[in-house]
Amino acid sequence: MNVAINLGSVAVALAILWANLRPWWKGGRDPKALLPFGAGAGIGSLATICVGGVLGWGAARAAGTSASLGEKGVSTTTGVSGSSSLPVAQMGVLTPEGAVVTVLLLVAVVLLFKASGKQDKRRIVGGALSFAILAFLPGVAATLQWWPQTVNWAGTQAVAMLSSGGGLL
Repeated sequence: MNVAINLGSVAVALAILWANLRPWWKGGRDPKALLPFGAGAGIGSLATICVGGVLGWGAARAAGTSASLGEKGVSTTTGVSGSSSLPVAQMGVLTPEGAVVTVLLLVAVVLLFKASGKQDKRRIVGGALSFAILAFLPGVAATLQWWPQTVNWAGTQAVAMLSSGGGLL
């Protein structure tokens, strides 16, 4: 996947992240309040490793668009270019079993989105956008390596359980 990340795109992602975490931090810090943002962040970060799929295309477009917007915003605000290119990396790869789990997670996030109010919908989208950008960065990708490994493991366990003849109950 050919993705360009620059300082401007990181600025956009961090602004979205801050706008979502600041109210939580200033408020009661209820972990349940992070669910919408976390759900979006989870699917947004997984989208960065969905090479060749619609989720991967969306993550690449989000990163590309944020690079343009961020560069323009930094340049307009400060008079200094925000276009310093940054290296990109991947968190890992999805196995076929992990891909199925990713689709099921996407369905869960879409259902959560449909059932949410206006504020939580914004948080879901904000989480997806910010992590569709940040998860391309090598440091963030290295920190989140456990995420695709967990998704792949869950898929493998489900296939093993379904294949063993021992049903779900």
